[in-house]
Amino acid sequence: MSEQKTQPKPPLLVETKGAVTTVTINDPPWNPMSFAFMDELEAWVEKLAADKSVRAVVVEGAGNENFSVGMNLKELAGGARSRAALETVLDQRLRVLAAIENMEKPWIAVLYGYCLGGGLELPLACHFRLAAAEGARIGLPELDIGTVPAWGGTARLGRCVGRMHALDMILRAKKISGPEALRIGLVNEVWPNSELKDRARALAEELSEAPAVSVAGVLRCVVGAGELSLREGLYEERQAVLRSFGSKDRIEGIRAFLEKRKPKFNAG
Repeated sequence: MSEQKTQPKPPLLVETKGAVTTVTINDPPWNPMSFAFMDELEAWVEKLAADKSVRAVVVEGAGNENFSVGMNLKELAGGARSRAALETVLDQRLRVLAAIENMEKPWIAVLYGYCLGGGLELPLACHFRLAAAEGARIGLPELDIGTVPAWGGTARLGRCVGRMHALDMILRAKKISGPEALRIGLVNEVWPNSELKDRARALAEELSEAPAVSVAGVLRCVVGAGELSLREGLYEERQAVLRSFGSKDRIEGIRAFLEKRKPKFNAG
């Protein structure tokens, strides 16, 4: 009798329902971000950016224990022993997170359990973050292992919560709760653990029903605003308005308003 070989589980799961895609880090209970995971994520980010039928993305961890403890440090120690190898690893992660941040459709991260290192840096590249009311441990504790956040964490956290809170979290390697993350502006909403994933999908559904051309314009303006002068930001906003001006969604939006009904956007 021949032995059956166990098929390795995929590092990442992707499921699309309607206009919403859910991306799941698939290595519970800790959900570390392996080399294989990042390769898969990079490929899927490119696909999702090009797929016009997908209008919102939710990213979560498998199971209900942890979002992610970040990079698999054992794998890093074995696979990035030279400076050049380490820079290749970091370049990929920065490239993937920048592609998520600059995608013209919203990403929503679901934070619960441990959300550490890369497990916070990935959500920081997303446009919305929802956290669990209890049990979340959110932070960039890289100083505890003698290094610094490496996937854009210092820059994005500072822009998100301000220099004071960013330095407090990073230099003290703090792991904060969901309610504390809400207080300092790190997350948009806090929900009971049992409702968290459902709420993220409901938000994604809500966002997917908004006019896609206008959503893309808002994301382009707001996400890029930190790199632009006020004059440049106003110019980008004007371009977004002009792009939406002749769209079917703008016509539908005005018509629905005049007819006192809910608009039906993204109908083609």
